[in-house]
Amino acid sequence: MSEYLMNTYARQPLAFVKGEGAYLWDEEGRRYLDAVAGVAVNGLGHAHPRLVKAVCEQAQMLIHSSNLYRVKRQEELAERLCGLARMDRAFFCNSGCEANEAAIKLARLYGHQKGVENPVIIVMEKAFHGRTLATLTASGSRKIQAGFEPLMPGFARVPYNDADAVRLVAQHNPGVVAVLVEPVQGEGGVHPMAADYLARLRAICDEFGLLLMLDEVQTGIARTGEWFAFQHTGIEPDVIALAKGLGAGVPIGACLARGAAAEVFKPGNHGSTFGGNPLACAAALATLEAIEQEGLRENARRVGSHLLAALRSALGGRPGVREIRGQGLMIGVELDRPCGELVAVARERGYLVNVTSDTVIRLVPPLILTVEQADELAALLADIVPVFLRQAA
Repeated sequence: MSEYLMNTYARQPLAFVKGEGAYLWDEEGRRYLDAVAGVAVNGLGHAHPRLVKAVCEQAQMLIHSSNLYRVKRQEELAERLCGLARMDRAFFCNSGCEANEAAIKLARLYGHQKGVENPVIIVMEKAFHGRTLATLTASGSRKIQAGFEPLMPGFARVPYNDADAVRLVAQHNPGVVAVLVEPVQGEGGVHPMAADYLARLRAICDEFGLLLMLDEVQTGIARTGEWFAFQHTGIEPDVIALAKGLGAGVPIGACLARGAAAEVFKPGNHGSTFGGNPLACAAALATLEAIEQEGLRENARRVGSHLLAALRSALGGRPGVREIRGQGLMIGVELDRPCGELVAVARERGYLVNVTSDTVIRLVPPLILTVEQADELAALLADIVPVFLRQAA
């Protein structure tokens, strides 16, 4: 471990030197099946030929120029994303927290333009939106907020999947201007929204003139089996935050908006030095092309359903296993006790998994995962989870 790095991560004791497909290799040449994918980032797996080619070719021509000038690749990407999401405009940045930060600023400016002196955004318990001061305030985790007070004002928190609570706040707080929600809570434990939740939120937002803003940083770009998780519902949001899988490993984020929300920002209201540079946009365009041409949305649905069914068959109903849930290739196995030590157990067997919210084994493998690899993951958890539960009893 380097003494020159700030102590911000409890890093695992290995370093990777090579990746290909759904596999990573460490310094000793040992291979691992990667079910973390850079935490839902490497949707194309590792060293995908189309992505590598696009990045290399763009790097040879132009890496960065500045948003002081037109960026043709950025214009292409904006058109492509807005077409896929039925949005009107895009702002590009470098990460998920920046995309959510843009959405928060947009909502506040939207409120001020309507004459709201102190705009309020409704956010959810157990949400995670990032680690900037605004996004950690919007997140529903005291663990990440502790020590960074005073937190920012302007947020009202309600339980996730409780549309009645949203309506109550909107009715009694005239300062509310927007609702910010994850279609599937990722860091909060892989909790999908209820079937009618988004439709009810859309109706509430329409009734009270609020913006419906979706944090699709983890769920977007085919992770759940559609381009965006909201497309499973037929409901359209006003604002979408994207990042993670958008560049398949190259840092890029985006805030998409439609209708009145798309016209809020004017020159000088917001910006990003690196956001939407030619290299990042070339990576994102190649990622979208690969997902489309290689049928990876369909693969995420098919292999994700297979993996979910296999895990439920192997572990469902066992004492100590609370729930197995998810959508597409975003799956959580919740146990009745903290299970962080299973990360090391799986790693020793040649598999990379992640534990979030202390008790949930999170699987977010590349979108290229095969049925055979999904069966390997199911067999691994079917083996190590019962042993862990017996030993921890």
